[in-house]
Amino acid sequence: MFPNLGEFNLVSKILENRVALTERSPQFRGWLPVGDDCAIFDGWLVTKDLSVEGTHFRLDWSSPEQAVEKHIVSNVSDISSMGGRPRLALFGLCVNKSWSAEVRDRVAKAVSEGFAKRGITLIGGDTVAGEVGMFSTTLLGEQVAATPLLRSSAKPGDSLYVTGTLGKSAAGLWLLMNHPEDAAEFPELVRFHLCPEIDESMGERLVRVGVDGACMDISDGVSSELNHLALSSGVKIEISEDLLPVDAEVCRMSRRYGLNPLDFAMNGGEEYGLLCSVSFKNDIFQLDSVPGDVTRIGSVSEGAGVFMARPDGEKVSVNAQAWSHL
Repeated sequence: MFPNLGEFNLVSKILENRVALTERSPQFRGWLPVGDDCAIFDGWLVTKDLSVEGTHFRLDWSSPEQAVEKHIVSNVSDISSMGGRPRLALFGLCVNKSWSAEVRDRVAKAVSEGFAKRGITLIGGDTVAGEVGMFSTTLLGEQVAATPLLRSSAKPGDSLYVTGTLGKSAAGLWLLMNHPEDAAEFPELVRFHLCPEIDESMGERLVRVGVDGACMDISDGVSSELNHLALSSGVKIEISEDLLPVDAEVCRMSRRYGLNPLDFAMNGGEEYGLLCSVSFKNDIFQLDSVPGDVTRIGSVSEGAGVFMARPDGEKVSVNAQAWSHL
């Protein structure tokens, strides 16, 4: 009898567009243990993210391609937030036993193309089958400057910035959970939740122009990331509600259902844009080398805690409201 080649064929599809392995070691040879968006060993930035069916993606809401793209973005954003460039990946796939052959093939193709179009080389992984689907990636990137962007590097006098607009992913999820019949009325919000698009090279561009401030990706919500950054750096952070770039569609959806758009902007996760501090006095985001959708939202000073100035001048404490899987 011939062996069952189903798994072999699936792996072959995943490796179909594999980028050739470039024998180039990192130029900068730093080391960093757990605590930031990535660890660093001998110059390699390393992160790992899991995406579990029913928790991070649902195939009755999204396509296989969207689910895979969202997973890859969640890993790439970690490398970007440290000022790095992604290069190598180990990918693990748990195939839901109920997936059709078509879904399996579409997942495999999306994985293959998703890493290839970013120039990321797949160097290994594993495939299994189980009751739910799951994607697991260990992603390695390289530092492009001697000093990576660290959560602990915010300094008094820095300005604080976010990339992109806020609240889209959380608002899209709220729609799908509460008013799926209206999803077509707000397609951008739903699309961003299912398959977020971010500026994946922003972190690299920041370090190339000399930024040495703090940075992290917005995966658990702005309120939580601000507190992480303040605690890691031992500083006080003050933001202004008026400066927050709440997405226009989030505001429109909130008016439609009588909701507060600030809740989505501050406490919604899976945004994957960057929160960073910059010490330059001039607005570097006007430079040709650092273009992008970037907004100044506040400042860093001596002290502790995170505070937000309301439009009426009142300052309120910002408490972390991170998403937890436990």
